[in-house]
Amino acid sequence: KRCKEPKEERRPWRIWFYDTSKQAIGALFIHFANIFLSDLTEEDPCSLYLINFILDATLGMLLIWLGVKVVSRIVQHKKYTYLVFGEYG
Repeated sequence: KRCKEPKEERRPWRIWFYDTSKQAIGALFIHFANIFLSDLTEEDPCSLYLINFILDATLGMLLIWLGVKVVSRIVQHKKYTYLVFGEYG
């Protein structure tokens, strides 16, 4: 994806690496949490894993989106220019 960004808007390699590694670490955490939770049941662990994954992919994304919107509004209201999402300076 980085190579498809316009050169004048492209993030530096270090910032791109931080962004992608943050996403990878979050995905690994959720994966292992789902495996751990699916082992706690007497039911079919695969179906519980699927339920956890779907809840994370739907409700989890909704909560993150709402959180970003709330923080963005607070940042705009308080005029914190150093906390604007997507601005890398």
